[in-house]
Amino acid sequence: MNYKVIDRETYYRKGVFRHFSEDCKCSTSITARIDVTDLVTYSKNNGTKFYINFLYLISKVLNSRDDYRMGYLWQTDDLICYDVINPTQYVFHEDTETCTPVYTEYCKDYEKFYASALRDIEEAKKTREYVLDMANHPNWFDASYISWLSYDSLNIELPDGHLFFAPIINWGKYRKENGSLVMPVTVRLNHAIADGYLVANVFRLLEQEIKSFVRQIL
Repeated sequence: MNYKVIDRETYYRKGVFRHFSEDCKCSTSITARIDVTDLVTYSKNNGTKFYINFLYLISKVLNSRDDYRMGYLWQTDDLICYDVINPTQYVFHEDTETCTPVYTEYCKDYEKFYASALRDIEEAKKTREYVLDMANHPNWFDASYISWLSYDSLNIELPDGHLFFAPIINWGKYRKENGSLVMPVTVRLNHAIADGYLVANVFRLLEQEIKSFVRQIL
């Protein structure tokens, strides 16, 4: 785990960061439906899991720029940017109706990431424990699939004043609309390090990555 310390005096969001980390501590989130028709088709035609393919693409997007890899060290009051952030995914157990967190390291190499994510999921199926080890996984973001519902909005609350900068990503079941398969995706970021543009940009980049991924693989 490597990171660089951000100089707050030269940080391009200096004024915004100060305001939303001191005066008005809050987060910002957007839920939008994205077209996943081609990604679903690709996954079915190639015998791969849509879930892992999407997890790879959202991880790639969030690693594409510094704004999504920010962190805060409360011990030293430092604003930092990690070299890489990794997804904390979840396995749902039907018998106990509980989840097990799964730490999967991000790798830009799709095949390596896919194999790792699949292996991690299978291992998590063997336990029913819920153990989040955030102290030893500071550069990990939450990636949670809500498979039972194609929702229209979702809101995640964190304690007021908590300087938690890791992205929180949720997505639901895709559904058919006007001949296309659309899926709800929710992106939550701390307002101190992201505004509406940066949150919306996750969706724009995700749509671009889906198109590029399907075209490249095909």
